[in-house]
Amino acid sequence: MNIDGRTQIDLHMHSRVSDGTDTPEELLVRVGEAGIGLFALTDHDAIHGSKLVVSARSDDDPHFLTGVEFSCTDEGGKYHILGYGYKVSAGPINDVVDAAQGIRMKKVSVRLEALEREYGFVFPPDEIEALLANDRPGKPHIGNLMVKLGYAESKEDAITNYIDRLRVPSPHIRPEQAIEGILASGGVPILAHPIYGDGNDLIMGPEMEERLRHLMDFGIRGVEAYYSGFSKKMQDELLGYADKYDLFVTAGSDYHGSNKLVRLGDTNLEDVSTAHRGVHRFLETVADRIY
Repeated sequence: MNIDGRTQIDLHMHSRVSDGTDTPEELLVRVGEAGIGLFALTDHDAIHGSKLVVSARSDDDPHFLTGVEFSCTDEGGKYHILGYGYKVSAGPINDVVDAAQGIRMKKVSVRLEALEREYGFVFPPDEIEALLANDRPGKPHIGNLMVKLGYAESKEDAITNYIDRLRVPSPHIRPEQAIEGILASGGVPILAHPIYGDGNDLIMGPEMEERLRHLMDFGIRGVEAYYSGFSKKMQDELLGYADKYDLFVTAGSDYHGSNKLVRLGDTNLEDVSTAHRGVHRFLETVADRIY
């Protein structure tokens, strides 16, 4: 694919397969309406949505790059690892997805038990069954159920004042596991919104550089430096690390439909013509994997 300088890209968004509100097919239409020329669907711990977009896409639709976002933890903290351009049928990445899904389903059950134990919230069996029937149930799904049952005023109230205060174990896959799975499936691993890597705490300066070097030992190839929530200072720091370590650079909005106040294409990058050279190098690397 030949991407000219006027192309707008958005390589970070979520569908109903994880915690967005649009189906993958609806997202394909919305991306086209937003004037985005190249996009990636990066559902949490899931690649089913990417498979659906590949099947649904026609030659008249925007170009597409397979994507995923893995939630990872190790002794150094939490990381979100994006994977791009992998083969959807490859065994290694599907193995990581299966491992992450097993952890996710266990966490939902543990959180429901803790909400009943610590706050007395009782969840009817039929509601639990419906919750677990979601492709990738998580905190937003539990929060919505709490609102439905009258235990919280809003999803945000449920998550902030109840779910996030639970004293429960929170296992994740490790970053090296995600990175190895992406690489072994022909993909490119990128660190998502690096400065927001660990909850609401901002990670910058020497700590940010140390985290990057740690992940580079496992094979991370780039950083998401253009991001809807970043200031110019944050963006420039990450672009500086991209120059220093010869890393790829990507741009993403982190669109979740009506679940977040973020617009498609809101990446802080107008188009490819104004992008850092790391973006151009990334696009050249994945050019033969773009649909």
